[in-house]
Amino acid sequence: MDDFDYFVNKVNDFHGHICTGIVLGTRMSLAALRYLAVDPHTKKKNLICYAEIDRCMTDAVMIVTSCSPGKRSLKIVDYGKFAMTLINQDTGKAVRVTVNDYHRSEDMEETKRTIMAIPDRRLLSLHDVHVKIPENDLPGFPRKTAVCSVCGEQIMDGRDTERNSAVLCKGCANGTYYRVISK
Repeated sequence: MDDFDYFVNKVNDFHGHICTGIVLGTRMSLAALRYLAVDPHTKKKNLICYAEIDRCMTDAVMIVTSCSPGKRSLKIVDYGKFAMTLINQDTGKAVRVTVNDYHRSEDMEETKRTIMAIPDRRLLSLHDVHVKIPENDLPGFPRKTAVCSVCGEQIMDGRDTERNSAVLCKGCANGTYYRVISK
């Protein structure tokens, strides 16, 4: 079994099905790891990944690279693109991987077969990039914590804001995505 088959099966176990995003995300991740000379089968602690879409591709990126939001090593910057950047913190080297155009069909199986037949060098573009990662976005213990003066909840990693000398969480400063219906 080659690396692609091994990892696409692992992603399938996690994600629940194999679709275009899973195939592309697996191929992109393996290409990025090869480019950075990282063995996909070894424990990967010092990688940080930026995924540029919040769809299936990102699940494949997470499984193949071992980067995850909980470890603060997977950042989702939703540009709606099949693109990712992988950074090796040990070497400082970073690569951005994008998907070149390919034939899409209404038939998912045909699209997957088409994608699988395209060599990496035609399907993917890889570019050396530099990423300045803000200190508060690095993995590890929070560099800064605060308490919101309105709701009293703890705010981690410098995500607080100040208004009229008061420390506020983003929800109290800008409004929340939810509405409390009971306390």
